[in-house]
Amino acid sequence: MEEQLPIGLRFSLLHRAFRRKMDALLSEKELTGVQFGVLMALMRMEKEGPEEISQRALEERTRVSHATMTEILKRLEKKGFLRMEQSRRDRRFKCIQAAQKAYRLKDELAETENETFSWLCRGLSGRQVEDLLGCIDRMLENAWEDKQKGGESGCD
Repeated sequence: MEEQLPIGLRFSLLHRAFRRKMDALLSEKELTGVQFGVLMALMRMEKEGPEEISQRALEERTRVSHATMTEILKRLEKKGFLRMEQSRRDRRFKCIQAAQKAYRLKDELAETENETFSWLCRGLSGRQVEDLLGCIDRMLENAWEDKQKGGESGCD
């Protein structure tokens, strides 16, 4: 680069390059980022172990309105990423489960993420990559500590 770009712009450009690769994979699967976010939240909730996950619990976790979540779940079920079945505990509700297809997508996205990181780090030595990750981790810790103290960090 001929001129020194502002630090914020550097982070933004890297973020955009990363997002393009991730968004391309989601687009290929005919998913939006919001739909994928709901799937990820569902899979995290399943890992935490509640026997049944209701739409309401998923709405609270993702902060998505009831009407919007209803449409997202219909689309994800139609595409085979999740199943909705009547609750065994309360027949008024449906419980939601991620399908195997969602877990495969999660693995595929993780692979794409690793490939993208490697692509962005081409030309760096192994030691430089380790140092970079260490610096990033420390910066995230700093941002998290600031947030915990009530500061404005932009990290959620």
